[in-house]
Amino acid sequence: MRILLLVLLAWPCLAEDGFTTELWSSAGRIYARTLEHPFLKGLSDGTLPRERFRCYLLQDARYLRAYSQALNILAAKAPREEWAITLGTHAVDALRTERQLHESILHSYGVSDQEMRSAVMAPSNVSYTNHLLAAVHQRPFGEALAAMLPCYWIYWEVGKELRKRGSSDPNYRRWIEQYSDPAYGKAVEQVLAMMNEEARTISPQSRARAVELFKLGARYEYMFWDMAWRQEQWVP
Repeated sequence: MRILLLVLLAWPCLAEDGFTTELWSSAGRIYARTLEHPFLKGLSDGTLPRERFRCYLLQDARYLRAYSQALNILAAKAPREEWAITLGTHAVDALRTERQLHESILHSYGVSDQEMRSAVMAPSNVSYTNHLLAAVHQRPFGEALAAMLPCYWIYWEVGKELRKRGSSDPNYRRWIEQYSDPAYGKAVEQVLAMMNEEARTISPQSRARAVELFKLGARYEYMFWDMAWRQEQWVP
């Protein structure tokens, strides 16, 4: 019952009812569990140990390179020119804007550029980025877009939720503000509208695969924060 209540409370407000409502419904329980994760709770109450946030930032810097590559591949598959331009712009922004924040905080923690470049991707990070790259290479545009969407959308919803709670740590507050910023929300809304429009043209079988890819991506998002919380490493 508690999880169901969290799902209802966490339900995002969509500008347009469409296929994205079905996507969110498929991952509602996963998102509710995500909000309860100690990593995110620690961001908002300021108790997250710095070394765990440092781990997250180093891994996310590596993730963003792969995510940007995947966005460029997805853009090349876009059936509309304006969609290709939008996704290509997002690929640039992922590296320029998000990495700038990450690097600024890491520098304040005494992490060098060389250490950032040489960070080894953790197992969950490798798995997630391989999943995204495989999706954009192998699946048609609508399904690949659904695979990429959880990273956009869950960060936006998490950012808005954590902004309500605030944070006593200035760096954690900067991270929260990045993903709750209306400019970031506009980018998310662009992709949601794209997904709803594309879903009108694809088969029921393709829509079903898109739902599964979205749900898998939501699970990977949970795993990413859990990876940082555990400071996951390769064994052996």
